[in-house]
Amino acid sequence: MNIEKKIKGILFPDLSKRFISLWEKTEYHNKSKGIIHKILFFISYCRYERLSRKCLVRIPLGACGKGLSLPHPEVIGINAGAKVGENCRIQRMVGIGPAFGTTKCPKIGNNVYIGPGARLYGDIEIADNCWIGANAVVNKSFLEPYSVIAGVPAKVVKIETRNWMEVMKEKHDKEL
Repeated sequence: MNIEKKIKGILFPDLSKRFISLWEKTEYHNKSKGIIHKILFFISYCRYERLSRKCLVRIPLGACGKGLSLPHPEVIGINAGAKVGENCRIQRMVGIGPAFGTTKCPKIGNNVYIGPGARLYGDIEIADNCWIGANAVVNKSFLEPYSVIAGVPAKVVKIETRNWMEVMKEKHDKEL
């Protein structure tokens, strides 16, 4: 069984892990100094751009914090002016950027879960540990931590007691 998983991993690499790994390497070499890092940055940036075009993902360097999770890196767009905190999980078909006619972008806190198809735009702020539901259209700030935000236009539908990482860890522990 273990050998089958290794062979499957070699023949069909996990696109999510590949994308995040390449993004992290590119970020690291971009922030480091020295000629070797500049050369390695150029190589990893070219590979990152090629994979980004393949997946239709636009995540500018410096826009997201450490621990970014993209379970399905497909059709994701983040504006260069947006700031996404650490340990955020972004599902497929998410758009984060400025409102029409402005250049101000969202600021998203740490440990935020953004569901598939969600749109966040304008000069808004999302607190830490929030959950943004699938297909939500968020155009105003939500500063209460642990809020579950959903709907069009988005509103708080519930206050949660845990963030997405705690829920996933609990789910993983139950499976074992």
